[in-house]
Amino acid sequence: MSAPSSKPTVTEREARQVAEAAREQDWRKPSFAKELFLGRFRLDLIHPHPLPAAEDSRRGEEFLAKLRVFCETQIDAARIEREARIPDEVISGLKEIGALGMKIDTKYGGLGLTQVYYNKALALAGSACPAVGVLLSAHQSIGVPQPLKLFGTDEQKAEFLPRCARTAISAFLLTEPDVGSDPARLATSAVPDGDSYVVDGVKLWTTNGVIADLLVVMARVPKSEGHKGGITAFVVETDSPGITVENRNAFMGLRGIENGVTRFHQVRVPAANRIGPEGAGLKIALTTLNTGRLSLPASCVAAGKWCLKIAREWSAAREQWGRPIAEHEAVGAKISFIAATTFALEAVLDLSSQMADEDRNDIRIEGALAKLFSSEMGWLMADELVQIRGGRGFETAESLAARGEKAVPAEQVLRDLRINRIFEGSTEIMHLLIAREAVDAHLKVAGDLIDPDKSLQDKAKAGANAGVFYAKWLPKLVAGTGQLPGTYGEFRHGIDLSRHLRYVERNARKLARSTFYAMSRWQGRMETKQGFLGRIVDIGAELFAMSAVCVRAELLRTQGDHGREAYQLADAFCEQSRIRVEELFGRLWTNTDDIDHKVVKGVMGGAYTWLEEGIVDPSGEGPWIADASDGPSKVENVHRTIN
Repeated sequence: MSAPSSKPTVTEREARQVAEAAREQDWRKPSFAKELFLGRFRLDLIHPHPLPAAEDSRRGEEFLAKLRVFCETQIDAARIEREARIPDEVISGLKEIGALGMKIDTKYGGLGLTQVYYNKALALAGSACPAVGVLLSAHQSIGVPQPLKLFGTDEQKAEFLPRCARTAISAFLLTEPDVGSDPARLATSAVPDGDSYVVDGVKLWTTNGVIADLLVVMARVPKSEGHKGGITAFVVETDSPGITVENRNAFMGLRGIENGVTRFHQVRVPAANRIGPEGAGLKIALTTLNTGRLSLPASCVAAGKWCLKIAREWSAAREQWGRPIAEHEAVGAKISFIAATTFALEAVLDLSSQMADEDRNDIRIEGALAKLFSSEMGWLMADELVQIRGGRGFETAESLAARGEKAVPAEQVLRDLRINRIFEGSTEIMHLLIAREAVDAHLKVAGDLIDPDKSLQDKAKAGANAGVFYAKWLPKLVAGTGQLPGTYGEFRHGIDLSRHLRYVERNARKLARSTFYAMSRWQGRMETKQGFLGRIVDIGAELFAMSAVCVRAELLRTQGDHGREAYQLADAFCEQSRIRVEELFGRLWTNTDDIDHKVVKGVMGGAYTWLEEGIVDPSGEGPWIADASDGPSKVENVHRTIN
């Protein structure tokens, strides 16, 4: 049975409607970050810092010890970088110690680790080799185990989870050559045919796809009699007839990952392998990513810890003008930034992960903020390390070793971390996703006022509801506990962190006032003000991180575990963060957004092509976007199985 070959044509409005339908509409649980964007500093939702149960900690630490031995003895990161491939024996070894089943329940043969310990394990494995961390996280964070855990039937869990826990590697297939963060244009089709679906299409950037045994595939089911249709999720066996891995992609970093292009031609998938109902695919994907995104902050925490170690050791050994370079203020500021930011990223990750484990809070915004903030700050830390190392930071580890020096892969870490600003939602898309959640309360009460499709009656009703909401809400943004000198006094122990929490409370209210003013000013055009929305989200991320570091420092103090040092790091981070927050607030209203828009129109209209003269373009020939028309594959299948 032939599938439709034409790509869906959608308007901007239709694309937004698809995205809106896929997001979770309700807030059944409290959310610290959601309240923060509304100007309400709910410290009680994160303090005292939640902790894992004793049995969860015991089981987690036991596996971490086993994984550490494996990483130290079995993973040769230099070889993986050199050969651009994780050796089969390493992957087989990971299977043997149960690393494929870290997040899978013990009743299905997994280890049943909590999110906290799963992320600690990813950080440990990623520190040994980032590509290994990606292999494990792509398999468990977004591959078959997580969506089945959340949405699978008992029969699906019994069939697939035991395999995923020990032997079967999985991958997640959503992106297409012409479809990225706009899934409304998704073209891969799944046409119902009896008790099966016939899948046709091409998927791009399928991490683990080259070696995967099982796939989560997002495909569009056409609407027909008895079929609701829409984007739908399926579990697909990779050895099904008609599946071809057409290329193993190569990247500037993460050279060992098995990422490819996968073509489906008349692939028959049993209806029993459909995850959830038809049309629920995007909701499943977004819900999976609520916690799945926390794997990227784990890799950034690992990188930060390593950057700090290398910066400390190198800055003590290297001398300039009669002193170790760490004693020079220009270098010392970079070291302080790396140390304080590493502490912050771990605080954000552990807090978000523990909240995910306890399931008391809705962490969709916290998880997204953690991903956004960690990927941006992780990249900056790696860049600062390269600068501290100077010419050696730009030199490869292999070259350093060849001339007799310590093989420090600083430039590799910079390359490996760069993708985190793109993976699982680029920074620009994360800004928009978080901004949408941050203004959700406003749209619920006043959204109809700016919706051109709503009737005058609907607008009048919305106006009345908005009046009631804002009459209660706006006065609360004028004053708060952040203006009382003694507030949060339990965070004052030698070093005074209470002042930073008061700063967070005051600026949460300022943030909410700024958002309200912008909505009043731009109304329906608010969604086009992406520069403004990005800054709003970045301020929220900084305030969330400041809250997390203070709470973590107090936890470590009460546990007698480096409490004094934790307070110092928290204080340093908050001071650095406050400078960034003040700059972001200033740029809300004083920026180059308008002139930038004019320049872009000029660039795209060809007004500045003269500026491009005097160069040679080394780019090769070919289309900007590869043809992804349906049909049988014309190339060799490069899929390989890890036995």
